[in-house]
Amino acid sequence: MFARVLKSRLKMDKIAEASRMFQDVVIPLCREQKGFRGGYFMSDPKTGESVVLTFWESKEDMLANERSHFFQEQVARFVPFYAKPPIRGAYEVTIRQEVADQKLKV
Repeated sequence: MFARVLKSRLKMDKIAEASRMFQDVVIPLCREQKGFRGGYFMSDPKTGESVVLTFWESKEDMLANERSHFFQEQVARFVPFYAKPPIRGAYEVTIRQEVADQKLKV
């Protein structure tokens, strides 16, 4: 499994809107992409810093949606929300541990 990480700083008054966009628009579109396994949107309401994680079955799946410009199109949706340009990273998930049969409440 591979994870794409996008770190950014959002405009303070745009955090909630960016979060809704991720949940209502980006995640449903990601579900249509081959190999998509999940995602997280995290933000600090005091600083505007945010981290977006998306998980992919394979490195090839993750990179395929960059070659098709799907990734770039999703990042472009957030341009009005950024206080600073995002920084992209990619990592292989080497350990994965989840608590079975429990849902994380936020």
